[in-house]
Amino acid sequence: MPHASPWWTPDVHADRRPFLVGRNRIQSALRRFFAERDFIEVDTATLQVSPGNEAHLHAFATQALGHDGSVQPLYLHTSPEFACKKLIAAGERRIACFAHVYRNRERGPLHHPEFTMLEWYRAGETYGTLMRDCAVILALAAETAGTPFLSYQGRTCDPFREPERISVAEAFERFAEIDLLASIRKDGATDREILAAAMRQAGLRVADDDTWADLFSRVLVEKVEPNLGFGRPTILDEYPVAEAALARPTHRDRRVAERFELYACGVELANAFGELTDAKEQRRRFELEMTEKARVYGETYPLDEDFLAALAMMPEASGIALGFDRLVMLATGAARIDQVLWAPVAEAST
Repeated sequence: MPHASPWWTPDVHADRRPFLVGRNRIQSALRRFFAERDFIEVDTATLQVSPGNEAHLHAFATQALGHDGSVQPLYLHTSPEFACKKLIAAGERRIACFAHVYRNRERGPLHHPEFTMLEWYRAGETYGTLMRDCAVILALAAETAGTPFLSYQGRTCDPFREPERISVAEAFERFAEIDLLASIRKDGATDREILAAAMRQAGLRVADDDTWADLFSRVLVEKVEPNLGFGRPTILDEYPVAEAALARPTHRDRRVAERFELYACGVELANAFGELTDAKEQRRRFELEMTEKARVYGETYPLDEDFLAALAMMPEASGIALGFDRLVMLATGAARIDQVLWAPVAEAST
């Protein structure tokens, strides 16, 4: 079977070009959006001491060689988050960043080893403000692309409608008939057996070596996410504090965190936090994540001690990471992420 033509052949490029031109127009519109709201656009270093400390994110590793022959391990960042938060600690109030980021073990219609992350941060502002940003940005992307709806694989979403806001616990109840909070104690600790029993009752697979986090992810992926963002966007809010990543607990219920994800057409577009500024708690979470990474993958990444030091100085803030290429896909009607990348990463020949 012959290989498909490369992206740089004139006929393939001609098919891709409308998506790429749409990409540039949307990026220009978003830059104006942020400039009009007094955001400073920043540019962060790609090479970092730590690529991030989430168990299931995989980085590309490299080395910096000194004149004296010394070797410093470095990584291509999986997100500009650590650097952006250092800038907030330094005194910036509103920043935005279009960053090329790198994630290993990821390639498919919605994933690419190198892609563009749009992140923005608001010091002294709540993460509810980010929800309003998202609603405006979805409408702006569609308007710029000249389309009345976002689309992916024949499914559509009206970006001009107000997003539905639903908590993770409500989504588990609605789509899987599972009482998620029954498996989370008041201090945020989780009970695997309670969640496993609820999943068996709902007819979902449970393996003997599944952790609570494994079970949570299975329900989310199999039952919840396929139902989000149809007709109108969905904001999936209040993740369990065990899945909070870099978000702080809510004041209302310490079992859940100020974290939301934005969905359209069943596609996750963004991940937002009311930022955790407790460096001791963040270190504890990172260490737990790296223990899990060692258990599952046999490797870990170092902690960024500068980031933890900056976190202790960081004011209250909210921040969000949006997959810019995915947004362009949905606004332009592209079927695959490589259609909206000017020069996709080479794929290993077989």
